[in-house]
Amino acid sequence: MPEILVTPHDIDTFSTDGVVCLRGVIDRGWIDRLLEGVEYTMEHPTPRGRLWNRDEQGRESRYDSQAWTTRPEFRDFIFESPLAGIAGELMQSERVNFFFDAMFTRTPGTQFRTPFHQDEPFWSIEGFQTVSSWMPLVPVAKASCLETVRGSHRWEQRFRQENFGALTGDERDQVEFDDADDGLVDFPDIEGNRDKYDIASWDMEPGDVICFNARIIHGGSGNLPEGSELKVFNTKWAGDDARVIFRDTGMDPDHTEAMTSVGLAPGDRLGTELYPEVWRR
Repeated sequence: MPEILVTPHDIDTFSTDGVVCLRGVIDRGWIDRLLEGVEYTMEHPTPRGRLWNRDEQGRESRYDSQAWTTRPEFRDFIFESPLAGIAGELMQSERVNFFFDAMFTRTPGTQFRTPFHQDEPFWSIEGFQTVSSWMPLVPVAKASCLETVRGSHRWEQRFRQENFGALTGDERDQVEFDDADDGLVDFPDIEGNRDKYDIASWDMEPGDVICFNARIIHGGSGNLPEGSELKVFNTKWAGDDARVIFRDTGMDPDHTEAMTSVGLAPGDRLGTELYPEVWRR
């Protein structure tokens, strides 16, 4: 059983703020292996590989997902690193299932920023007990780091999110939040009113991890200075109350086909070899 590297203060902070930055919880051996996997996957994208943005200078932002099913570096990390246990403690869950992996790369000097959003409205699961772990594999300055709005995971209002398929121009990832969605209101203008929100970000080194609830508002991780790149490996974890849901608005990434192929249906807990239980209290 991997050592659990969170304190009662971390657990309280995650519950209250919806986000916590854990320092030095992943050792250098894992970082080096994950870098090998990320670099290979960006050279040999999976079918879920996406070019999110390329500017006039040729600077790129790329994304890929679910490479753990083919890359041993990622699979070993998911099953053998401390992160499943960390997620379980932060969520105060009895057990933890792995949901999916994602990697983000930005070439030096890239200014593209991910718009503020919440993850859960795009996912094929819903539940309060979730953890996304944002783990840079290279040093990241606070100005280029992921940003989260503290406490927004507990806001009761549901928001109409941005269609990332339209943002990137990729027709494979259309998610349509429109006026017909009952109870949704326009997403708040966080970027235009930054002084009104408690926005958290950090200077980070490889081995540090930001863990955040899937309902928290987050974005950013752009504004790279010349000479600085970004390579991030992100893992998603689901706890006791997470259940499968297929959304009429669409999902990004869409797990409908994968889930139905292994017999999962709306209302089910995650499980099977695609969404394995990795940790139990």
